Order: sequence, then C-alpha cells, then structure tokens
Amino acid sequence: MDTIIQHLALVSESKLTSSGDLMRVAAALQKQASRDVAPIWNVSATIDAFEKLEDVPLGYWPLIVKDDIGYPAAGIHLDNDRQPFALISSSQDLDTWSLTASHETLEMLVDPYGDRLIAGDSPKQGQGRVSFLVEVCDPSEAAEFAYTCNSILVSDFYTPRFFDPLAAPGVRYSFTGAITEPRQVLRGGYLSWVDSVTNHWWQETWFGGSAAQFRDIGKLDAKSGSLRSQIDRLTSAETAKVIAEGRTVAAAAGLTAAIVSRSTNSKAAMWREQISQLAGQPRPSPDDAPQRRAAPRILVGD
Repeated sequence: MDTIIQHLALVSESKLTSSGDLMRVAAALQKQASRDVAPIWNVSATIDAFEKLEDVPLGYWPLIVKDDIGYPAAGIHLDNDRQPFALISSSQDLDTWSLTASHETLEMLVDPYGDRLIAGDSPKQGQGRVSFLVEVCDPSEAAEFAYTCNSILVSDFYTPRFFDPLAAPGVRYSFTGAITEPRQVLRGGYLSWVDSVTNHWWQETWFGGSAAQFRDIGKLDAKSGSLRSQIDRLTSAETAKVIAEGRTVAAAAGLTAAIVSRSTNSKAAMWREQISQLAGQPRPSPDDAPQRRAAPRILVGD
C-alpha cells in the first residue's frame, strides 16, 4: 500500500528568526523526517519554508514560529476545518526553537489529530491494561536526549516497540537509544494514558527529583480540544524548561552551525568560482562554428 505524503510548511512571523535560519531548520526537519522517521513509523512528508502564511499552498499543515504564542511551550491545534497546525515560540537561541519545531513536526506526522491511542500495560502497578496517547517525543523530550541533523538540533522520538510488554535485547525503543526499555520516561519527560475503569487520565512525569512520579489528572472533556492539546496545556511550562537547555546538555549533539559554516562557506566559494568560470567562457560565434558538409542528395530510383 502506498504511503500518503503529508506536506508541512515552516513559516516565521517572528522578528527574531532570520530567513536563513528558517530554511536551515526546514532542511534539517526534512532530513529527519525522510531518513529517520519514515522507515520507523511508515510516514512520508515534505517540509518547506515559506516567507509568510499567505504563500502557503492549500493542503499544507503550517508550523508557525512566533515571538509570543501566549503560553510557554509550543503546541499542535486543529483549525476550523480540523486540520492540524502548530505554534512554535521563537527564541534568540536557534537550538531551542529548532528542537521545539522538530518535536511538533514529529508528533504532527505520527498523530496529526492528537487522539491516537495504543493499548499497553500501565506503568502504575495495579492498573492493568490502559490506553496510551501517542506522543512520540514526550518521554525523551529534554534537550539532553536530542541529536542533530545538518548541525541543527532535533528531537529524539520513540519507536512503535516502545509499547512492547517486555524489554528484549537488540530492540530500539527510541531513535537515539536513550530509551532502553518499554514505556520508560526519562528525566524531563512524561507519558500519558487513560484508565478505562475510571476514565481518568494519568501521567508518569519526571520534572524534578530523583525519579519519575505518577499523577492523576482526572477526566478530559472532548469539547476542550484534542487529547494532546489538553495534556500539552498541563505540561507546557515544564516542556519549555527542559527544551530551553538546548545544545549545552545534548549528549548526542553534533557541531554547532557556526563551526559547520566554515566547511559550507568553503563549498559555496568553490561553487561560485566554478559558476564564474562557466559564465565567463566566451560563446562561440557563428563564424567559429565548424562547417558541416551538405549530405548528398539521394534521388528515388537512382
């Protein structure tokens, strides 16, 4: 069966974000989606940068970078046509908003409408089987577990094996390998599920202290938005804090964009030199063109 290609548009309405940074982040998100996410989650996407919302073609899901989105962390919402769009808080730190943009991109691709549930064994003893909300970046969302594409910081994400009943050798539970067993929540992350007996939503969170904790967040009302948007509102402050640490704590991060720019600048200079040589070559005049001998006429019947 053919995979549906989703088209995402990265747009900046921020005074802090340059067009160059916007295009670099879009390229990094495209590489992450195509190389890392597609084979694992069977999704396919294009991510393109646009100057303004008016330039975004119909059928694209926008990721909008703004200086003020009204709350601490980013989030995915549904528009009046129930199509997803994401709001991303900008920052003078490129690593912070690129990590956020990656987080929202991956969750939009794997669960566009914010209500996908997967059954599994509850981490809380005595609850039995529960239904987990699929938020692929949340358990390892902290910058500590991020990695880089094209020197741009992007988010770790779990794989479908994350919901296995038992750990098994050689299984990949998250892309970077930071998550080492099913349903594991790392420092700075969280996991959400609903208990079908009480219809209460629960979370395992590790926002402080030496270990994760459980909390009962009660019932969620379908009239208040998607399951994901309601849960995101409860965790936005903590999410913003653990993402803001950026590259300084990212164990799997590569070289910074500033360092990598040395090699990209050299490559650009080489291209420009070759282009100048090609553009500067004199064009042959008609007089210099080699003379072709006329082909002999062949008469029918000769």
